[in-house]
Amino acid sequence: MRLHNLRQFLDLLRREQDLATIDVEVDPYLEAAEIHRRVIDQSGPALLFKHIKGSAFPVVTNLFGTAKRIELAFGSRPLQLIRQVVEFAETLLPPRFSKFWENRNLALEALKLGTRHVKQGPVVDVLQYPANLNALPVLTTWQEDGGPFITLPLVYTEHPRDKRHNLGIYRLQRYDAMSTGMHWQIQKGGGFHYSVAEQLNEPLPVTVFLGGPPALLLAAVSPLPENVGELVIASLLAGERIPMIRDSFGPHPMPAESEFVLQGFVPPQERRLEGPFGDHYGYYSLQHEYPVFRVQKIYHRRDAIYPATVVGKPRQEDFFIGDYLQELLSPLFPLVMPGVRDLWSYGETGFHSLAAAVVQERYEREAMASAFRVLGEGQLSLTKFLMVTDVVIDLRNFRKLLEHILQRVRWETDLFIISNLSMDTLDYCGPEVNKGSKAILLGLGQPIRQLPGVFQGEIPSDVYEVKVFCPGCLVVAGLKYPEDPKQAERLSQWKEFQDWPLLVLTDDAGIAGTSALFLWSVFTRCEPAADIYAAKVEVRRHHLCYRGPVIIDARMKPSYPKELFCDAEVSKKVDSRWGHYFPLELS
Repeated sequence: MRLHNLRQFLDLLRREQDLATIDVEVDPYLEAAEIHRRVIDQSGPALLFKHIKGSAFPVVTNLFGTAKRIELAFGSRPLQLIRQVVEFAETLLPPRFSKFWENRNLALEALKLGTRHVKQGPVVDVLQYPANLNALPVLTTWQEDGGPFITLPLVYTEHPRDKRHNLGIYRLQRYDAMSTGMHWQIQKGGGFHYSVAEQLNEPLPVTVFLGGPPALLLAAVSPLPENVGELVIASLLAGERIPMIRDSFGPHPMPAESEFVLQGFVPPQERRLEGPFGDHYGYYSLQHEYPVFRVQKIYHRRDAIYPATVVGKPRQEDFFIGDYLQELLSPLFPLVMPGVRDLWSYGETGFHSLAAAVVQERYEREAMASAFRVLGEGQLSLTKFLMVTDVVIDLRNFRKLLEHILQRVRWETDLFIISNLSMDTLDYCGPEVNKGSKAILLGLGQPIRQLPGVFQGEIPSDVYEVKVFCPGCLVVAGLKYPEDPKQAERLSQWKEFQDWPLLVLTDDAGIAGTSALFLWSVFTRCEPAADIYAAKVEVRRHHLCYRGPVIIDARMKPSYPKELFCDAEVSKKVDSRWGHYFPLELS
């Protein structure tokens, strides 16, 4: 079923009994977000808040918070089409008429790509000029957030010179009725457009879409090559050209079926503190200077619905979106990165903190060529840890993958730590924002060791508990980092640990209980160059050669931002009102 707008998606969810309507008034300050988080934890339905305090507009959240709803929104057609395109590309040479005839439907599909101009559309029902952002039901999701944030803005810009477009989701902190922050991180296409405009000392026109076809949102978060237009991908997902409408004075076309459109500009050389914000890594991203979005006009449907999401400790709604995108784009990996058979980034780590790849190893050390390809590709270049094997294995099963790697790794030659690199803006483990290091870990060929699976030795006096995460990997609960910053170095020498290839030093050994908790606690709390130690390190031919055990210090450090927790009073409030929100469905 093709979904032309948000309304059709909501109607579909109602028919599937996968939409809960909350009729009582809900506060946009923290209350709505806590309801959303609890429903996500229960794998519950999408949420339609009919009455948000202080606004005339309803709010919808959790649209994509389960794999089922993503399947309802997009179905199997996009994946089947991408697989067919890849298969066609791989068999194109030598060209054969029969192959073109078998894939003749691709020509018809190509006619549906892109946009089409329409003269009328519901998004221009109402014009608000001058803009009043205070009328929108913008949510504040965590108690230490710098303010309310628009969390599902589809930010449209065009390159000042060649007019190529970018559509991305960049959070917008509402400052007042006519301005927001513009959270353009490094590696973001809209930020590149702004950089060019700023060099020209010109304001960059910006148009923000809220709502519309679900395909727009998915295209906006897709990790596409810089010169691939997101609106083209949106049309592929939607199965039709995206209808766009222009006003007489607006800088850009607007999706005719959107709920809201904000029009304005980002001036050159203007910055303002943005944040803190409880982010998808599970911590607060801190205050930093960002450009300012000056909003001039707001268009909206007469009965507009405001879409929002809530991020925090994985798994949240963005986790399911990210996993679907990986499944969707996976057939393209071997085409874009020859030698890479499979690739997976772990949403439990915020996606950028850890990825794994299955590669071809046709000659010795070819795996490193594939590793460099992965780390040089678009948003994958922000990956902090990359694990690589040449044996087909289910990368989604992290325990098995780590065991597989530890059976094969030769620490002297197979661990690479590369310092002084740019990193994800939201990863605060490095020495400065946007700076840090990467690690590449190889586990190739046949096993070279038997892994211990049970720990029965004596533990040091400064260790509280030891648990096995998987054969070969021991989780060690030690002192808090301020009490002993050097503890990891000492533990690598402890005689009872010498048979274990990998140790993880943590504040709580309970993280060994689940892969999700292990992934989040370890890889969002360490930086390779600062937090990886070994029993011995030598320099040979300008390469650091390690002797195991290798230990990762994944304790919370004083410089890290705070972990996200719900405000106690808000939690009590939601407890007391739960039966009012859901008198039938979830009470």
